[in-house]
Amino acid sequence: MFEHLIKRANAVIEALPYLIKFNDKTIVIKYGGAAMQDEELKKSVIEDVVLLKMVGMNPVLVHGGGPEINKELMKRGIEPVFIGGYRLTDKETMKVVQKVLGEKINQQIVSLIKKAGGKAKGFYGKKGRVIKAFKYFKKDEAGNKIDLGFTGQVGGIRYRFLNKWMKLGYIPVLTSIGVGKRGGVYNINADKAAAAIAAYLKAEKMIMLTDVHGVLDKNSKLISEINTYKADKMIKLGQLSGGMIPKVKSCLYAIRKGVKKAHILDGRIPHALLLELFTDCGIGTMVVK
Repeated sequence: MFEHLIKRANAVIEALPYLIKFNDKTIVIKYGGAAMQDEELKKSVIEDVVLLKMVGMNPVLVHGGGPEINKELMKRGIEPVFIGGYRLTDKETMKVVQKVLGEKINQQIVSLIKKAGGKAKGFYGKKGRVIKAFKYFKKDEAGNKIDLGFTGQVGGIRYRFLNKWMKLGYIPVLTSIGVGKRGGVYNINADKAAAAIAAYLKAEKMIMLTDVHGVLDKNSKLISEINTYKADKMIKLGQLSGGMIPKVKSCLYAIRKGVKKAHILDGRIPHALLLELFTDCGIGTMVVK
């Protein structure tokens, strides 16, 4: 008669040791992919993040928005250009990046968190100046610098500023737009931004939501746990491809800078964050030292 209720109670009890372990710990979540496009998945992620805060954890949300940026550029008749995986960000493209990431996506996420019962504070570019940046030059095969316009790298994070807002009960929501020493704004790869934020905050975990199950082996089977040595080896042997390479590299960076664990999850799975954090088996790939 009460079997279904008992199952629910057991699920809560299974989460108990994790709730104790992660109490007051910082979790940096890189939010992107299908989880940002599909309305139901979006709702699921936001609910998870608010729940994490309500049970005593300190979630920080870092979001990208590549598909939305491309869509807006095409509307304006501007062809998106990428060189070696990096966006060529000219003056007009940077205006679009700021509009889409800051004025649109960031504010939408903040609004959704508030609607779900949480407190959120949005930071993008000069609003908060959380991410310090400098201009990034990519090198070609001959070692020559390639000017990518307003594409930047992380030069520092105002981590004390973020900690202050978290102590006040807020969930920080950040875009991957940084500010240079002279006040110029730079477009930064969101995976790298999330890894740097996790490192500066000395986060317990960094979690990347993506559109694949996680890191797969040569037989296309999910690797549930991998250490930095094996992950490095997979990259060198060419066993990883496409967008998975920068994600794994960002995880490796975070781990080597002191983040305890990094996770790559399939954001298309409803409540992926809760399933990974609060169940014994997890659902994605966990990167450890």
